[in-house]
Parts: sequence; structure tokens; C-alpha cells
Amino acid sequence: MVNAWPNSRDGAFAESRVQKAWRCGWQWGRQLALLVVAFLCLGAQAVTLSKAQLAQYFPEPLVVGEKDPELPVWPLFRQMRSDKGWGDPVPVGFAFESLDFAPIPGFSGTPVNLLIALDDKGAFLDVKVLSQREPVFVEGLGPVPLDKFVDQYQGLSITQNIKIGSNLNQGGKGGSANVYVDGVAKATASVRIVNQSLLSAALKVARAKLGFAAGKDPDMVGHIKPNVFEPMDTPALWQRGLIGHRVFLNKEVEAAFKGTVGERQDDVALREPESVFSALLAMHLNVPSVGRNVLSEKGWKYLMSWIEPGDHAFLVATRGRYSLVSPDYTPGAVPDRLTLTQSGLPIELRDFVLDDVPRLPADWQGHDVKWRIFKVISQASLDPAEPLDFALSVTREKGQMFPEKARKDLVLKMQLPAEFVDVPASDNKTWHSLWRERAVEIGVLIAALALLTALLVRPKWITASPKRLTQIRTLYLLFTLGFIGWYAQGQLSIVNLTAGIQALLAGRSLGFFLYDPMTVVLWAYVAVSLLAWGRGTFCGWLCPFGAMQDLVGGLARLVKLPQWRLHTRTDARLKKLKYGVLVVVLAMPFISASWTDKAVEVEPFKTAITLVFDRSWPFVAWALALLLLSAFLYKGFCRYLCPLGAGLAVLGRFRLWNWLPRRAECGQPCQTCRHRCEYQAIKPQGAIEYTECFQCLDCVVIYESEELCAPRMLEKRKGRVIPVRSLALSKLER
Repeated sequence: MVNAWPNSRDGAFAESRVQKAWRCGWQWGRQLALLVVAFLCLGAQAVTLSKAQLAQYFPEPLVVGEKDPELPVWPLFRQMRSDKGWGDPVPVGFAFESLDFAPIPGFSGTPVNLLIALDDKGAFLDVKVLSQREPVFVEGLGPVPLDKFVDQYQGLSITQNIKIGSNLNQGGKGGSANVYVDGVAKATASVRIVNQSLLSAALKVARAKLGFAAGKDPDMVGHIKPNVFEPMDTPALWQRGLIGHRVFLNKEVEAAFKGTVGERQDDVALREPESVFSALLAMHLNVPSVGRNVLSEKGWKYLMSWIEPGDHAFLVATRGRYSLVSPDYTPGAVPDRLTLTQSGLPIELRDFVLDDVPRLPADWQGHDVKWRIFKVISQASLDPAEPLDFALSVTREKGQMFPEKARKDLVLKMQLPAEFVDVPASDNKTWHSLWRERAVEIGVLIAALALLTALLVRPKWITASPKRLTQIRTLYLLFTLGFIGWYAQGQLSIVNLTAGIQALLAGRSLGFFLYDPMTVVLWAYVAVSLLAWGRGTFCGWLCPFGAMQDLVGGLARLVKLPQWRLHTRTDARLKKLKYGVLVVVLAMPFISASWTDKAVEVEPFKTAITLVFDRSWPFVAWALALLLLSAFLYKGFCRYLCPLGAGLAVLGRFRLWNWLPRRAECGQPCQTCRHRCEYQAIKPQGAIEYTECFQCLDCVVIYESEELCAPRMLEKRKGRVIPVRSLALSKLER
């Protein structure tokens, strides 16, 4: 038997053997990995559709043209049949693969590849899934929900603000600027990555081939700097470029209608060509240096309290004989003469009623001055860093019974100075909006992690009695299963590691993880807790499937089902199995993506947590079998088979200290904690095996109890002090 104490020669010998084994294993593993990577790099070739394959997706009357020599897109044409045969082909759009333009990795580390067809106006003719390795759509829900999800894009346009929201699809195919597509339950992060890939690829093609300077990514707009404020009067606002202004003379308006039915239909314009037809003024009230200087303090606070994050408010005024609204305009409605566009895209203005008179320039105080405040909602994705076009629409008529009409727009262009706006670093799709949408869930998770940290840093209160520990631990495990697992879908998995390996092998970024904020927050916390306490923080408190096993085991003991406790030697041998499972699973990404998908199914997490047992029977049977096992053999999967637990156990060897208190009598002669440890993580000599400890704190309860701890009972009886064993980290206890 190897001595567990750090001063032992046998212990030093055991330590050197362990180090040698790790060194040899690392060297062989590194060589194997390099060979496999080299083999994959030599044999890897990009797979793209041929013209003949594309033609199968676009049957007559559509025709696929020759591939563009500069960009990986295929032009699409339409041929119309007549009595004389086929007519000349008419261009209708382009077809392309998303992988060529936006290879955003999914949760397998491999991007979803979509076939996208855009018409010449930026509308989606069709979207099809060509390939995908998303775990939830491979063996979980199956591919059908993903196919139905992308089918929703047909008829929508990149000029619309497309968002994902369950049961919020409002049609959107009639030209609305905002539209929602239904997501897929239990696959929220995956469909968001698909949406990001689809829109990013489509926008790049639209800019390159359709002449779009438009199509700003809604998640990459600039933002007003909220803390930049300078007290300024109206002349100073003019000088700093914070007031947009343009004067339209009668002769300019008349010139605009030249050659139309509206020419020479305005007698005043013909009689007084140098007079003012209308002057248009606009100010961006979200800018503190504008809003706080133009409105009263009360009016500014009221405005800011009523607009939502991402909304914008504008003060627009006209002076002259043509107002920004018609005489029969109803307050609260969409303005009938004023429009707003950005990069060629229409943005809806909504009238905002504010009982506050703004401070307009001195020469804007007459009876012919009309002003209103308009709001732009966040879904319009207005970018304050880009130019805006306010247009005053003028309509002229000719004729009495059935008059002909002509309409012209008088445009005011304005742009905020750069010092008042934060400009995005790039126009690639990002994860920021998703984190904002899940801010409440993230806040709840962070609060729960803070509570857990407090309990582990100061465990005396929770371990003061067995009853208190059981109650608090049970409540926390229910939270882990219900909120972190089923509701927030925050189950960490070996899939996270295999996906990372696959992405790195392909030379892709690991940024796809940021599309799942719960996973990022949990992994960040686990990384810190591994250094502090080892694997047990996650495995014992934060793993939803582990919590499910723990609760099943508790119920089994409550109804007095027989509990199996394996012999120490058998238990130790079985615990080595999980390291073999870990090696096999992590080797799969170097060999085959499909094999990886199968290997990770050793974890029942997707079945029991992500899909809540809504899956084909072999996977459900495996998950239920493991739960049944845990009713008799305490957390058997976690202790003997879990590859993620094995990986965390390896990383946990680098923790900074042994934090669970021990006494010199622990193991010599007292064996109480060892016999009561359900995880069998305490050695006969009394040392805790932290790679197998799940931090249930049962041993700490015994340690603190004068009724359960034999040395404490002896201490109380004889009135002497029992020394506490040093908590310095020994190599053998790693």
C-alpha cells in the first residue's frame, strides 16, 4: 500500500512514477495528434456544389448560369416559354453557399452550410440546409426542425430586420421593416448561429453583387455615447454640427418637378421663386449634449424614461409655407409628409407626445414654425454612426376629375460628429444582442454562482448540522437541474471540448461559444473553481445531470432501496474507466466528425437535459438506465464513465490547495468520514482524493460535529485539543 503522507519515501516514489507516466503519455499523445492532423490536412478538400447539382435545386423555368469568376456565386436566370419556344433568359438573382462567406462554427465546431438564393431585390428565393453537424439536429431533434426553420426565410428580405422569437412571426412578407421567425425549442443557440450565418452571407453577396450599400447588420450598429455632455446654447449646437438644417426655395422645388405633371402647378412658386418654400431642421435628442440642452431637465428625464434601450428620438421642425405634417394630421400617427431612410432602407417614424417646449433657434419662433418629436424603435436598427436622410414629401396634382399626381422628396442629410458616437469595430455578426436578450438569465446564474462561492469559502454555517446541509444542498441541486439545465440549457458537456478541437483543427475561431452565454459564464466559473477547489465544484453542484442523479439517489435512500458499495479495489479500478472514455472521445475529432457525433453520446446530457427525454428510444433507454443505476450505486455514471468529469479531474490536479479540513487522527485511527463518503473519495490513511471528491461537504459536517467526529468526542471528553492537519497541498493528494 502506498503511504499517503508527503514525508514518505514510498510517496515520493509513487509521485515520480505518476510524473513519468504523464510525461510519456503526453509525448505519445502529441505525436499521434500531429500525425492525424497532418493526414487530415493532406486529404482535406473543400466540397462545393457543381452546376449540375445546383440545377437540381432550381428546376425550370429557372436556369443556373456559369459560376462568377471573382466570387463563389452562381447567377440564376428565368426563361419564359411561349408559342415560339423559350425566350431570352432574364436575370433573377444569385445562388451561393453560406460556408464561402460566413463559416461560423456551430456547437460541433463545424459550420452549418446553407444553400441561399437571393433575388435582385435582396429577397430570399429559397434557403436549404446542405450540411450540418449540430448535435441537437443530428441525433437529438433530427434534421426536420432545422429544415422547417430555414424554410421561413423564403420571401423575406435582407432589407428587413429579421429576428428570432417563438410564436412572434408577424408575416413580414408584405414589406414590413421588422419580421420575426419562429425559433426551435431546445436548440436556441444553434438556430441563432444559423440565422447569423445566413444573414451575414446574404449581406456580403448583396453588397458585392446587388449594389447594396444597405443591409446594415442590426447587431453591429453604433451607439450614442451616454456620458458625453457639454452645456451648449443653440449657436454652439450649430457650430458643432449637432443640428441638421436645410432651406428649400420655391425655385428649387419647381426645378424638382420639371418634366413631370407637377411642373408649373404652384402659383406661389412661380410668382416668388426666391422665397422660402420650407426650411427643415432635425436634432438627435438621444445625444445628451443635444437633448439636455434643447429640452428642460424634466422633459429630458421623461423622454429617457419612456424610450427603450436601442430606441432613438428626433426633434424635427419646419418653417415656411409647407409643414412637416398636413393640416388634418392626427397626433400620435405616422407622419404623412416626413420619411426617414438610412443607406436606402426605410425607417419608420412614430410620433411621440412630449409636454415640453424645446428651445429652438432664435429665428425659429414664428407662427409658421411646426415641430414634433418622433421615435424610432430599436427593431429598426438605426445606426447613429451612419448618415440619415430626412425627406419632406411634396405632392402636386394636375387635373380636376381624375388628377394626375407627381411626388418629389426634399432631402435633408445629417450625420452626428464622431465624438458623440461609438462606432462598431467591424460589420461581422456578433453575439452582443443575444447576451442582452438573456441578461436576466445571466444575472440569475451569476447570483447563484456568487451564493455557491460564499458557501464553499465559508462552509461553517452550512455544515453546522446535517439537516441544514441536506436542505440547502437539495434546494441548490433542484435549481441546477430546473434552471441551469432545463430552462437555461446550461449543461456543460464533453461536446464543448470536441467542438473546440474541431474548430481549431479547421483553423476557425472559438467565438461560436459566445452564442451560448450560459455556457460561457459557467465555463469561466469552472475554470476559476478548478484552480481553487478542483472538479467537485462543477460535478457536485453545477452539473444538471449530476444533480438529477443525486436527487434520484436521495429518493432511493428515502424509500430504502438497497445501496451498493463496491470494494475499495474494485471502485478504484472502475474509476479509471472514465479516463479511457475521455481519451477515446477526444481522439474522435482527429479521425471523423460522424464518429465524434456518435462517441459523445456516451454522455446522456443531451437526452436528459437538452431534449428532456424527447428522443428516440435507444438514447432515452441509455439515460434512464444510468439514472436507475444511480438509484443503487451512488452517481455511478459520474464516478466511472463521465468523460467530462475525467477531463475536469485531470485539470483539477493543478488546484492551489487542499481546502477541506482534516485532523491528524483522520484515517489513523478514525475511519468515520471514509466509511460515510458516498463517492469513496477518502483513502484509508485519511487523505482526500480530490480528483474523485464532489464537494458534498458531508465529511466537513462530521469534522465539525461533536456527536459524529470521534476525535472531537474524545477531545470533549478528555479536555485536550486535537491538532488540525496542515492544508498544504501535497502532490499525492492531487
